[in-house]
Amino acid sequence: SDMRQMLATQSVENIQFLPFLATDANNLGWLGYGCLKRDPTLVAVNAVGAALNTLCVLVYLRYSPHKRRVLLRSLALLVPLAAGYGYAALAAGARLARLGLFCSAVTVAMYVSPLADLVRGDGHGAGAAAAGGTAAGAAVTPVQARVLRSRSTRCLSFPLTVTTFLASASWTLYGAQLRDPYIAVPNVPGIVTSVLRFWLFWRYPPGQDKPPRALPT
Repeated sequence: SDMRQMLATQSVENIQFLPFLATDANNLGWLGYGCLKRDPTLVAVNAVGAALNTLCVLVYLRYSPHKRRVLLRSLALLVPLAAGYGYAALAAGARLARLGLFCSAVTVAMYVSPLADLVRGDGHGAGAAAAGGTAAGAAVTPVQARVLRSRSTRCLSFPLTVTTFLASASWTLYGAQLRDPYIAVPNVPGIVTSVLRFWLFWRYPPGQDKPPRALPT
């Protein structure tokens, strides 16, 4: 996993920071939504997720050579998160709907965030505070162009892709079962972006861009 790689190499090279941060914000948002909705499944899953992703953020900060930049990006995401909670708290009658809408937006940003670093052309984990575009399809063409140009998927995390696909599919089914569009709909982009990344891994397998080993003389 990315966590194991960071601890083993004591480096964040080729590790994306934005997915950790966006997923942490996503877990915290849905934790609040689950408490308000009194859904023990949402509370339990997102409490564990928030703890694990906060640990990933701290480990990334520990080994990152650009600690000030990482802290600024974390702060830039925490401010909108606090504003979203405030926006939901001000509506007594529509608090659950507002928080659900806010969490849906954060979820879409989380699923698009692994592609956002590639759009910026940063292969070492740097990213913006929020993903660009309003749908997963907005990032498809730039990512394909960059990966096709470099013929390398080293900037993509395969464990993160598998986890994203399984999580997004599970939450889509769970939201459909509860008839809760705030849970079901925003997780669809996670399925779409994961399928795209699976195709990129199949088309450009990791390791094919390594230089050939010199023959002994």
